[in-house]
Amino acid sequence: MLLIYVPKLTNRLGYTLNVVMRDILQTEFAITSDLDTFNQHLGAKLCYAPNFVGDPHSVYIKSSHLLFETVIGDQEYRYFQTDGIPMIFPVFGSQIDLPFDPFAAIFFMISRYEEYLPHCKDAHGRFLATESIAYKHGFLHLPVVDKWAFMVRDAILRHYPEHSFRKRRFNFVQTIDIDAAYCFKHKGVVRNFIGMCRDAFVNHDVAEVAHRIRVLRGDADDPYDSFDYIISQSLRYPDSQLLFFALLGDYGLYDKPASYLVPDFRQLIQHIGDYSKVGIHGSYYSAEDAAKLDAEIHRLTNILHRPIYRNRFHFLRFALPHAYRNLERLGIAHDYSMGFAELPGFRLGTCTIVPFFDLASDQELDIKLHPFVTMDTTFHTHMQLTSDEALAQYRQLIDEVRAVDGTFICIFHNQNLCESYGWQGWRNVYEEVLKYAYQND
Repeated sequence: MLLIYVPKLTNRLGYTLNVVMRDILQTEFAITSDLDTFNQHLGAKLCYAPNFVGDPHSVYIKSSHLLFETVIGDQEYRYFQTDGIPMIFPVFGSQIDLPFDPFAAIFFMISRYEEYLPHCKDAHGRFLATESIAYKHGFLHLPVVDKWAFMVRDAILRHYPEHSFRKRRFNFVQTIDIDAAYCFKHKGVVRNFIGMCRDAFVNHDVAEVAHRIRVLRGDADDPYDSFDYIISQSLRYPDSQLLFFALLGDYGLYDKPASYLVPDFRQLIQHIGDYSKVGIHGSYYSAEDAAKLDAEIHRLTNILHRPIYRNRFHFLRFALPHAYRNLERLGIAHDYSMGFAELPGFRLGTCTIVPFFDLASDQELDIKLHPFVTMDTTFHTHMQLTSDEALAQYRQLIDEVRAVDGTFICIFHNQNLCESYGWQGWRNVYEEVLKYAYQND
Protein backbone atom coordinates (compact mmCIF):
# COMPACT_ATOMS: atom_id res chain seq x y z
CA MET A 1 0.00 0.00 0.00
CA LEU A 2 1.13 3.54 -0.79
CA LEU A 3 1.20 5.92 2.18
CA ILE A 4 0.92 9.63 1.38
CA TYR A 5 2.09 12.25 3.86
CA VAL A 6 0.39 15.64 3.78
CA PRO A 7 0.83 18.42 6.35
CA LYS A 8 -2.93 19.01 6.35
CA LEU A 9 -5.75 17.05 4.73
CA THR A 10 -8.28 19.37 3.10
CA ASN A 11 -11.41 18.51 1.13
CA ARG A 12 -9.73 19.60 -2.09
CA LEU A 13 -6.69 17.45 -1.44
CA GLY A 14 -8.62 14.37 -0.35
CA TYR A 15 -10.83 14.61 -3.43
CA THR A 16 -7.85 14.96 -5.77
CA LEU A 17 -5.89 12.08 -4.25
CA ASN A 18 -8.97 9.86 -4.58
CA VAL A 19 -9.33 10.72 -8.25
CA VAL A 20 -5.64 10.16 -9.00
CA MET A 21 -4.93 7.08 -6.90
CA ARG A 22 -8.32 5.36 -6.89
CA ASP A 23 -9.94 6.32 -10.18
CA ILE A 24 -6.99 6.72 -12.56
CA LEU A 25 -4.06 4.76 -11.13
CA GLN A 26 -6.23 2.22 -9.32
CA THR A 27 -3.85 1.53 -6.46
CA GLU A 28 -4.32 1.08 -2.73
CA PHE A 29 -3.29 4.09 -0.67
CA ALA A 30 -3.74 5.82 2.65
CA ILE A 31 -3.15 9.38 3.83
CA THR A 32 -1.49 10.54 7.03
CA SER A 33 -0.43 13.81 8.60
CA ASP A 34 1.65 12.06 11.26
CA LEU A 35 5.37 11.96 10.43
CA ASP A 36 6.12 9.04 12.74
CA THR A 37 3.48 6.92 11.04
CA PHE A 38 4.85 7.94 7.67
CA ASN A 39 8.48 7.15 8.57
CA GLN A 40 7.60 3.75 10.06
CA HIS A 41 5.64 2.62 7.03
CA LEU A 42 7.46 -0.20 5.22
CA GLY A 43 5.83 0.13 1.82
CA ALA A 44 5.80 2.83 -0.85
CA LYS A 45 5.71 6.39 0.47
CA LEU A 46 4.97 9.77 -1.07
CA CYS A 47 5.49 13.14 0.59
CA TYR A 48 3.26 15.95 -0.66
CA ALA A 49 4.26 19.14 1.13
CA PRO A 50 5.84 22.53 0.51
CA ASN A 51 9.08 21.21 2.05
CA PHE A 52 10.55 17.71 1.98
CA VAL A 53 10.12 15.95 5.30
CA GLY A 54 10.28 12.38 6.52
CA ASP A 55 11.95 9.38 4.90
CA PRO A 56 14.66 10.61 2.48
CA HIS A 57 13.95 7.67 0.15
CA SER A 58 10.28 8.51 -0.37
CA VAL A 59 8.78 10.14 -3.44
CA TYR A 60 8.62 13.90 -3.04
CA ILE A 61 6.06 16.02 -4.86
CA LYS A 62 6.38 19.63 -3.87
CA SER A 63 3.01 21.22 -3.20
CA SER A 64 1.77 24.60 -4.30
CA HIS A 65 -0.88 26.38 -2.26
CA LEU A 66 -4.02 25.56 -4.29
CA LEU A 67 -5.14 22.41 -2.51
CA PHE A 68 -4.67 23.94 0.94
CA GLU A 69 -6.99 26.87 0.19
CA THR A 70 -10.76 27.17 0.45
CA VAL A 71 -11.18 30.50 -1.35
CA ILE A 72 -11.68 30.91 -5.10
CA GLY A 73 -9.38 33.41 -6.77
CA ASP A 74 -7.07 33.99 -9.71
CA GLN A 75 -4.33 31.39 -9.95
CA GLU A 76 -0.84 31.86 -11.36
CA TYR A 77 -0.76 28.48 -13.03
CA ARG A 78 2.17 29.42 -15.34
CA TYR A 79 2.02 27.08 -18.30
CA PHE A 80 5.19 25.34 -19.51
CA GLN A 81 6.29 22.13 -21.21
CA THR A 82 8.68 19.34 -20.30
CA ASP A 83 9.54 16.73 -22.93
CA GLY A 84 6.58 17.94 -24.97
CA ILE A 85 4.06 17.40 -22.17
CA PRO A 86 1.98 20.47 -21.18
CA MET A 87 2.22 21.35 -17.49
CA ILE A 88 0.94 23.99 -15.10
CA PHE A 89 1.82 24.93 -11.51
CA PRO A 90 5.62 24.58 -11.78
CA VAL A 91 7.68 23.94 -8.63
CA PHE A 92 11.40 24.16 -7.99
CA GLY A 93 13.86 22.37 -5.74
CA SER A 94 16.72 19.88 -5.73
CA GLN A 95 14.81 16.94 -4.25
CA ILE A 96 11.61 17.08 -6.27
CA ASP A 97 10.53 14.11 -8.40
CA LEU A 98 8.41 16.18 -10.76
CA PRO A 99 8.88 19.74 -12.06
CA PHE A 100 5.28 20.69 -11.30
CA ASP A 101 2.53 20.08 -8.78
CA PRO A 102 0.43 17.43 -10.56
CA PHE A 103 -2.24 17.32 -7.87
CA ALA A 104 -2.89 21.07 -8.06
CA ALA A 105 -2.87 20.89 -11.86
CA ILE A 106 -5.32 17.98 -11.87
CA PHE A 107 -7.64 19.66 -9.38
CA PHE A 108 -7.60 22.88 -11.37
CA MET A 109 -8.77 21.00 -14.45
CA ILE A 110 -11.32 18.52 -13.06
CA SER A 111 -12.94 21.00 -10.66
CA ARG A 112 -13.36 23.39 -13.62
CA TYR A 113 -11.81 26.06 -11.43
CA GLU A 114 -11.54 28.53 -14.30
CA GLU A 115 -15.31 28.38 -14.88
CA TYR A 116 -15.87 29.95 -11.46
CA LEU A 117 -13.72 32.94 -12.44
CA PRO A 118 -14.87 35.85 -14.65
CA HIS A 119 -15.10 34.74 -18.29
CA CYS A 120 -16.91 35.45 -21.55
CA LYS A 121 -19.99 33.40 -22.34
CA ASP A 122 -21.62 32.58 -25.65
CA ALA A 123 -25.17 33.48 -26.69
CA HIS A 124 -26.53 30.58 -24.62
CA GLY A 125 -24.63 31.53 -21.48
CA ARG A 126 -22.10 28.70 -21.87
CA PHE A 127 -18.42 28.70 -20.99
CA LEU A 128 -16.56 28.80 -24.31
CA ALA A 129 -13.84 26.33 -25.23
CA THR A 130 -11.75 29.28 -26.39
CA GLU A 131 -11.82 30.68 -22.83
CA SER A 132 -10.12 27.59 -21.42
CA ILE A 133 -6.42 27.40 -20.68
CA ALA A 134 -6.38 24.08 -22.53
CA TYR A 135 -7.39 25.85 -25.74
CA LYS A 136 -5.19 28.89 -25.16
CA HIS A 137 -2.12 26.72 -24.66
CA GLY A 138 -2.95 24.16 -27.31
CA PHE A 139 -3.67 21.04 -25.27
CA LEU A 140 -7.45 20.77 -25.45
CA HIS A 141 -7.00 17.64 -27.60
CA LEU A 142 -4.98 15.86 -24.89
CA PRO A 143 -6.17 13.99 -21.77
CA VAL A 144 -3.51 15.78 -19.75
CA VAL A 145 -4.96 14.83 -16.37
CA ASP A 146 -4.45 11.14 -17.13
CA LYS A 147 -0.95 11.85 -18.44
CA TRP A 148 -0.08 13.79 -15.29
CA ALA A 149 -1.40 10.96 -13.13
CA PHE A 150 0.79 8.50 -15.04
CA MET A 151 3.78 10.74 -14.33
CA VAL A 152 3.01 10.35 -10.62
CA ARG A 153 2.80 6.59 -11.15
CA ASP A 154 6.16 6.53 -12.91
CA ALA A 155 7.77 8.56 -10.12
CA ILE A 156 6.49 6.05 -7.57
CA LEU A 157 7.79 3.12 -9.62
CA ARG A 158 11.23 4.69 -9.87
CA HIS A 159 11.45 4.61 -6.07
CA TYR A 160 9.37 1.49 -5.49
CA PRO A 161 9.44 -0.76 -8.56
CA GLU A 162 7.57 -3.48 -6.68
CA HIS A 163 4.51 -1.29 -6.04
CA SER A 164 1.50 -2.45 -8.04
CA PHE A 165 -1.02 -0.55 -10.11
CA ARG A 166 -4.00 -2.19 -11.78
CA LYS A 167 -4.15 -1.57 -15.51
CA ARG A 168 -7.24 0.15 -16.82
CA ARG A 169 -9.14 -0.96 -19.89
CA PHE A 170 -10.05 1.31 -22.79
CA ASN A 171 -13.81 1.87 -23.04
CA PHE A 172 -15.91 3.31 -25.83
CA VAL A 173 -19.37 4.69 -25.09
CA GLN A 174 -21.67 5.97 -27.81
CA THR A 175 -24.44 8.29 -26.68
CA ILE A 176 -27.37 9.41 -28.80
CA ASP A 177 -29.26 12.64 -28.12
CA ILE A 178 -32.91 12.58 -29.19
CA ASP A 179 -33.57 16.27 -29.75
CA ALA A 180 -36.15 15.57 -32.44
CA ALA A 181 -37.45 12.04 -32.86
CA TYR A 182 -39.42 12.94 -35.99
CA CYS A 183 -38.93 15.21 -38.95
CA PHE A 184 -42.55 15.16 -40.21
CA LYS A 185 -44.63 12.90 -38.00
CA HIS A 186 -46.48 14.21 -34.95
CA LYS A 187 -45.81 17.85 -35.84
CA GLY A 188 -49.47 18.81 -36.13
CA VAL A 189 -51.44 20.15 -39.08
CA VAL A 190 -50.23 23.75 -38.82
CA ARG A 191 -46.51 22.98 -38.58
CA ASN A 192 -46.67 20.47 -41.43
CA PHE A 193 -48.63 22.90 -43.60
CA ILE A 194 -46.07 25.64 -42.99
CA GLY A 195 -43.29 23.18 -43.76
CA MET A 196 -44.87 22.14 -47.05
CA CYS A 197 -45.35 25.78 -48.05
CA ARG A 198 -41.71 26.52 -47.28
CA ASP A 199 -40.52 23.51 -49.29
CA ALA A 200 -42.80 24.29 -52.23
CA PHE A 201 -42.61 28.08 -52.52
CA VAL A 202 -39.32 29.04 -50.83
CA ASN A 203 -37.07 26.05 -51.47
CA HIS A 204 -38.88 24.95 -54.66
CA ASP A 205 -38.40 21.36 -53.55
CA VAL A 206 -41.44 19.48 -54.81
CA ALA A 207 -39.80 16.12 -54.05
CA GLU A 208 -39.56 17.05 -50.38
CA VAL A 209 -43.26 17.95 -50.33
CA ALA A 210 -44.09 14.58 -51.84
CA HIS A 211 -41.79 12.86 -49.33
CA ARG A 212 -43.52 14.56 -46.44
CA ILE A 213 -46.93 13.48 -47.71
CA ARG A 214 -45.77 9.86 -48.07
CA VAL A 215 -44.45 9.87 -44.49
CA LEU A 216 -47.65 11.39 -43.11
CA ARG A 217 -49.71 8.78 -45.00
CA GLY A 218 -47.58 6.00 -43.51
CA ASP A 219 -46.11 5.02 -46.89
CA ALA A 220 -42.51 5.94 -45.95
CA ASP A 221 -40.35 6.09 -42.85
CA ASP A 222 -39.76 9.43 -41.17
CA PRO A 223 -36.28 10.77 -42.14
CA TYR A 224 -35.19 11.08 -38.51
CA ASP A 225 -36.16 7.52 -37.65
CA SER A 226 -32.65 6.06 -37.51
CA PHE A 227 -33.18 4.28 -34.20
CA ASP A 228 -33.29 0.69 -35.45
CA TYR A 229 -30.25 1.44 -37.62
CA ILE A 230 -28.33 2.73 -34.56
CA ILE A 231 -29.34 -0.26 -32.45
CA SER A 232 -28.43 -2.72 -35.21
CA GLN A 233 -24.99 -1.15 -35.66
CA SER A 234 -24.39 -1.27 -31.94
CA LEU A 235 -25.39 -4.94 -31.70
CA ARG A 236 -22.59 -5.83 -34.13
CA TYR A 237 -20.12 -5.33 -31.28
CA PRO A 238 -20.46 -7.56 -28.19
CA ASP A 239 -18.91 -4.99 -25.85
CA SER A 240 -20.92 -2.09 -27.20
CA GLN A 241 -22.12 0.50 -24.71
CA LEU A 242 -25.08 2.49 -26.05
CA LEU A 243 -26.93 5.22 -24.22
CA PHE A 244 -29.81 7.45 -25.37
CA PHE A 245 -30.89 10.80 -23.90
CA ALA A 246 -34.52 11.75 -24.54
CA LEU A 247 -35.65 15.37 -24.64
CA LEU A 248 -39.06 15.55 -22.93
CA GLY A 249 -39.35 19.26 -22.24
CA ASP A 250 -42.18 21.48 -23.33
CA TYR A 251 -42.11 22.88 -26.86
CA GLY A 252 -40.28 26.19 -27.08
CA LEU A 253 -37.74 28.28 -28.97
CA TYR A 254 -34.84 25.92 -28.26
CA ASP A 255 -36.69 22.72 -27.39
CA LYS A 256 -38.74 21.11 -30.17
CA PRO A 257 -39.37 17.53 -29.10
CA ALA A 258 -42.36 15.40 -29.91
CA SER A 259 -44.92 15.58 -27.13
CA TYR A 260 -44.31 13.05 -24.38
CA LEU A 261 -48.07 12.31 -24.55
CA VAL A 262 -47.88 10.99 -28.14
CA PRO A 263 -48.29 7.19 -27.97
CA ASP A 264 -45.85 6.55 -30.85
CA PHE A 265 -43.14 8.56 -29.11
CA ARG A 266 -43.71 6.79 -25.82
CA GLN A 267 -43.54 3.41 -27.56
CA LEU A 268 -40.35 4.49 -29.33
CA ILE A 269 -38.68 5.35 -26.02
CA GLN A 270 -39.82 2.03 -24.55
CA HIS A 271 -38.44 0.23 -27.60
CA ILE A 272 -35.10 1.98 -27.23
CA GLY A 273 -35.10 1.12 -23.53
CA ASP A 274 -35.23 -2.58 -24.41
CA TYR A 275 -31.79 -2.32 -26.03
CA SER A 276 -29.97 0.41 -24.14
CA LYS A 277 -29.95 2.65 -21.10
CA VAL A 278 -31.97 5.86 -21.41
CA GLY A 279 -31.33 9.12 -19.63
CA ILE A 280 -33.09 12.46 -19.53
CA HIS A 281 -31.97 15.18 -21.92
CA GLY A 282 -32.64 18.13 -19.63
CA SER A 283 -34.31 20.90 -21.64
CA TYR A 284 -32.81 24.31 -22.39
CA TYR A 285 -33.87 26.00 -19.15
CA SER A 286 -33.84 22.93 -16.92
CA ALA A 287 -30.33 23.48 -15.56
CA GLU A 288 -31.55 26.59 -13.74
CA ASP A 289 -35.09 25.42 -13.02
CA ALA A 290 -35.13 22.33 -10.79
CA ALA A 291 -38.93 22.03 -10.94
CA LYS A 292 -38.83 21.87 -14.74
CA LEU A 293 -36.12 19.22 -14.71
CA ASP A 294 -37.98 17.25 -12.05
CA ALA A 295 -41.10 17.21 -14.24
CA GLU A 296 -39.12 15.96 -17.22
CA ILE A 297 -37.48 13.20 -15.17
CA HIS A 298 -40.92 12.09 -13.98
CA ARG A 299 -42.18 11.99 -17.57
CA LEU A 300 -39.38 9.63 -18.55
CA THR A 301 -39.84 7.57 -15.40
CA ASN A 302 -43.52 7.11 -16.20
CA ILE A 303 -42.75 6.05 -19.76
CA LEU A 304 -40.03 3.52 -18.86
CA HIS A 305 -41.39 2.47 -15.46
CA ARG A 306 -37.95 2.63 -13.89
CA PRO A 307 -35.85 5.23 -12.05
CA ILE A 308 -33.75 7.67 -14.08
CA TYR A 309 -30.18 8.25 -12.98
CA ARG A 310 -28.55 9.85 -16.05
CA ASN A 311 -28.72 13.33 -17.57
CA ARG A 312 -27.28 15.43 -20.34
CA PHE A 313 -28.37 19.05 -20.62
CA HIS A 314 -29.74 20.14 -23.99
CA PHE A 315 -27.43 22.60 -25.75
CA LEU A 316 -24.88 21.60 -23.05
CA ARG A 317 -26.30 24.56 -21.21
CA PHE A 318 -25.53 24.63 -17.50
CA ALA A 319 -23.70 26.75 -14.92
CA LEU A 320 -21.51 25.63 -12.04
CA PRO A 321 -22.19 24.61 -9.38
CA HIS A 322 -25.96 25.14 -9.24
CA ALA A 323 -26.88 22.77 -12.06
CA TYR A 324 -25.13 19.88 -10.35
CA ARG A 325 -26.63 20.69 -6.98
CA ASN A 326 -30.04 20.41 -8.62
CA LEU A 327 -29.13 17.12 -10.26
CA GLU A 328 -28.00 15.64 -6.96
CA ARG A 329 -31.20 16.74 -5.21
CA LEU A 330 -33.26 15.09 -7.96
CA GLY A 331 -31.45 11.78 -7.68
CA ILE A 332 -29.40 12.04 -10.86
CA ALA A 333 -26.15 10.21 -10.18
CA HIS A 334 -24.48 10.51 -13.59
CA ASP A 335 -24.13 13.54 -15.86
CA TYR A 336 -22.84 13.46 -19.44
CA SER A 337 -22.77 17.21 -20.20
CA MET A 338 -19.07 17.93 -19.66
CA GLY A 339 -17.70 18.83 -23.05
CA PHE A 340 -17.70 21.74 -25.45
CA ALA A 341 -20.18 22.41 -28.25
CA GLU A 342 -17.85 24.29 -30.59
CA LEU A 343 -14.67 22.21 -30.33
CA PRO A 344 -13.81 18.57 -29.60
CA GLY A 345 -11.50 17.68 -26.76
CA PHE A 346 -11.25 17.31 -23.02
CA ARG A 347 -13.11 19.97 -21.05
CA LEU A 348 -12.10 18.30 -17.77
CA GLY A 349 -8.66 17.47 -19.12
CA THR A 350 -9.48 13.80 -18.61
CA CYS A 351 -11.18 10.78 -20.14
CA THR A 352 -11.82 9.34 -16.69
CA ILE A 353 -15.22 9.37 -14.95
CA VAL A 354 -14.80 11.55 -11.87
CA PRO A 355 -17.01 12.83 -9.03
CA PHE A 356 -18.13 16.44 -9.18
CA PHE A 357 -16.44 18.78 -6.70
CA ASP A 358 -18.52 21.82 -5.71
CA LEU A 359 -15.81 24.44 -5.48
CA ALA A 360 -18.12 27.05 -3.97
CA SER A 361 -19.15 24.86 -1.02
CA ASP A 362 -15.79 23.03 -0.86
CA GLN A 363 -17.29 19.56 -0.99
CA GLU A 364 -17.68 16.58 -3.27
CA LEU A 365 -21.23 15.90 -4.48
CA ASP A 366 -22.75 12.50 -5.02
CA ILE A 367 -22.75 12.75 -8.80
CA LYS A 368 -20.30 11.39 -11.37
CA LEU A 369 -19.16 13.34 -14.42
CA HIS A 370 -18.82 11.37 -17.65
CA PRO A 371 -16.90 13.78 -19.93
CA PHE A 372 -17.49 13.40 -23.65
CA VAL A 373 -14.81 14.03 -26.25
CA THR A 374 -16.67 14.57 -29.52
CA MET A 375 -20.09 15.55 -30.87
CA ASP A 376 -21.26 15.22 -34.46
CA THR A 377 -22.59 18.78 -34.67
CA THR A 378 -19.23 20.13 -33.46
CA PHE A 379 -17.48 18.80 -36.55
CA HIS A 380 -20.31 19.36 -39.03
CA THR A 381 -21.90 22.63 -37.93
CA HIS A 382 -19.36 24.50 -35.81
CA MET A 383 -16.14 23.44 -37.55
CA GLN A 384 -17.75 22.76 -40.95
CA LEU A 385 -15.57 19.73 -41.63
CA THR A 386 -16.25 17.21 -44.35
CA SER A 387 -17.21 13.73 -43.22
CA ASP A 388 -13.72 12.47 -44.09
CA GLU A 389 -12.07 15.27 -42.12
CA ALA A 390 -14.31 14.57 -39.15
CA LEU A 391 -13.52 10.86 -39.27
CA ALA A 392 -9.79 11.63 -39.16
CA GLN A 393 -10.31 13.67 -36.00
CA TYR A 394 -12.40 10.94 -34.40
CA ARG A 395 -9.57 8.49 -34.97
CA GLN A 396 -6.91 10.82 -33.59
CA LEU A 397 -8.90 11.47 -30.42
CA ILE A 398 -9.73 7.79 -29.96
CA ASP A 399 -5.98 7.10 -30.18
CA GLU A 400 -5.34 9.69 -27.45
CA VAL A 401 -7.85 8.03 -25.14
CA ARG A 402 -6.66 4.53 -25.96
CA ALA A 403 -3.08 5.57 -25.10
CA VAL A 404 -4.12 6.24 -21.49
CA ASP A 405 -6.66 3.39 -21.30
CA GLY A 406 -9.46 5.86 -20.71
CA THR A 407 -13.12 6.09 -21.67
CA PHE A 408 -14.03 7.66 -25.00
CA ILE A 409 -17.55 9.08 -24.93
CA CYS A 410 -19.03 10.54 -28.10
CA ILE A 411 -22.35 12.14 -29.01
CA PHE A 412 -24.38 11.49 -32.13
CA HIS A 413 -27.95 12.60 -32.90
CA ASN A 414 -30.57 10.38 -34.51
CA GLN A 415 -31.59 13.15 -36.92
CA ASN A 416 -28.00 13.59 -38.12
CA LEU A 417 -27.79 9.95 -39.20
CA CYS A 418 -30.55 10.41 -41.76
CA GLU A 419 -28.24 10.85 -44.80
CA SER A 420 -30.22 13.96 -45.76
CA TYR A 421 -30.30 17.72 -45.13
CA GLY A 422 -26.54 18.18 -45.43
CA TRP A 423 -25.62 15.09 -43.40
CA GLN A 424 -24.81 12.83 -46.31
CA GLY A 425 -21.89 10.55 -45.50
CA TRP A 426 -22.38 10.59 -41.75
CA ARG A 427 -23.68 7.05 -41.52
CA ASN A 428 -20.31 6.01 -42.89
CA VAL A 429 -18.59 8.19 -40.26
CA TYR A 430 -20.67 6.59 -37.54
CA GLU A 431 -19.96 3.05 -38.74
CA GLU A 432 -16.23 3.72 -39.17
CA VAL A 433 -15.98 5.27 -35.71
CA LEU A 434 -17.53 2.16 -34.16
CA LYS A 435 -15.27 -0.09 -36.20
CA TYR A 436 -12.15 1.87 -35.25
CA ALA A 437 -13.06 2.02 -31.57
CA TYR A 438 -13.75 -1.69 -31.27
CA GLN A 439 -11.10 -3.05 -33.63
CA ASN A 440 -8.50 -3.60 -30.90
CA ASP A 441 -10.76 -3.57 -27.89
